[in-house]
Amino acid sequence: MELISLLLFVTVIVVLLAGYPVAFSLAGTALIFAFAGAALGAFDPSYLTAMPNRVFGIMTNETLLAVPLFVFMGIMLERAKIAEKLLDTLSLLFGSMRGGLGISVTVVGMLLAASTGIVGATVVTMGLLSLPSMLRRGHDPRVATGTICASGTLGQIIPPSIILVMLGDVLSSAYQQAQLAQGNFSPKTVTVGDLFAGALLPGLLLVVLYIVYLLGVAVLRPAAMPAHAEARPPPGAMLRRCISVLLPPLLLILAVLGSIMSGIATPTEAAGVGALGATLLALQNGELDLARLREVMRGTARVSSMVFLILIGASVFSLVFRGYGGDEVVRHALLSLPGGVVGAVVTVMLLMFLLGFVLDFIEITFVVVPIVGPVLLAMGLDPVWLGVMIAINLQTSFLTPPFGFALFYLRGVAPAEVTTADIYRGVLPFVAIQLLALLVLAAWPALATWLPQVIYGP
Repeated sequence: MELISLLLFVTVIVVLLAGYPVAFSLAGTALIFAFAGAALGAFDPSYLTAMPNRVFGIMTNETLLAVPLFVFMGIMLERAKIAEKLLDTLSLLFGSMRGGLGISVTVVGMLLAASTGIVGATVVTMGLLSLPSMLRRGHDPRVATGTICASGTLGQIIPPSIILVMLGDVLSSAYQQAQLAQGNFSPKTVTVGDLFAGALLPGLLLVVLYIVYLLGVAVLRPAAMPAHAEARPPPGAMLRRCISVLLPPLLLILAVLGSIMSGIATPTEAAGVGALGATLLALQNGELDLARLREVMRGTARVSSMVFLILIGASVFSLVFRGYGGDEVVRHALLSLPGGVVGAVVTVMLLMFLLGFVLDFIEITFVVVPIVGPVLLAMGLDPVWLGVMIAINLQTSFLTPPFGFALFYLRGVAPAEVTTADIYRGVLPFVAIQLLALLVLAAWPALATWLPQVIYGP
């Protein structure tokens, strides 16, 4: 039974690597194992009777309703050309200083991350908008591509991140399972708002580290990031332009995050505010008509359908995996590792990092976290800290050569003169920064737990 559960997990990975759709790979492989096991008397088919209740639970889950709303918000802001206007304005503001364009790209990436939370869209958008400009101004292709990839993946960690919404729902269930297994029948909860608050300081720390690195490159290797004197409007006109371009998205971000962290709105209600605000911004910029609205809605439906279909497939997989005793295998394996809690955390983080090369964060969140989460949380780990660690870890695997998803996104829109080797070499310093941030968070968990305790109490 235990060997079959491990074989099931390995088979799913092989099927996914073969290129089959994720949701059907998860559900189809699990059902084949379930039917074969039932025929051989090795699997109790009554486990599958829980599936209708699980699907109904997904359909009625108010937290997950935030996903399509945040997706709508992100796609609408992308179509409204917010990034283009932000980049143009910040380039004028910082462009005359050495390294200023790289700092502009990082700040715009941060704002887009806080506005959209969609990694692929951010990397592609920044690649199309900023890479030609950086190359034209004499920037080293490695520095340019590394900056774009790193800033584009900030959507993994800076709220309102879609991964934090999904992690919040999964970790909430895992945290309750862990407490019930310990005999606590009035378990505490962890919410998406807790994760948003916990991820804010680590996300800003990453932005600061990126900027410090770029300033260091500008000082030590001035030829890699030359200054570019550009005609700038008079101070008064520049101030008015900064206010008109920066203020609306900042107000939208504050409205979404502020309403969640102040307790005025749930994440789902705040996502509705964000979707409406993004629509109003698009109208204000003159970038919204019926055809574009139809395009945004189709894109939202496509992404949301993918997310929920994967979630249903992952539910089938987890049922069959548990039916074969896989959760007990994982629990015994983690508890028997040398180093206790530290050894278990390091092992799980390494596993997720490696899986991040071949699986999207959605699959890892819905498949791996429900398996390992209850075991780790039963060891006494803080769920907010664990969630932020997982988010940064997955963000790092998104950047790491040779399989990082962000590298493929940028390769698809980069000009021919930028080689794949340039992208790989350019992103390595940012991978090192990510690992440094992960170590800092591991050494000082309060970086993730302090703000939620201040806002929501212990």
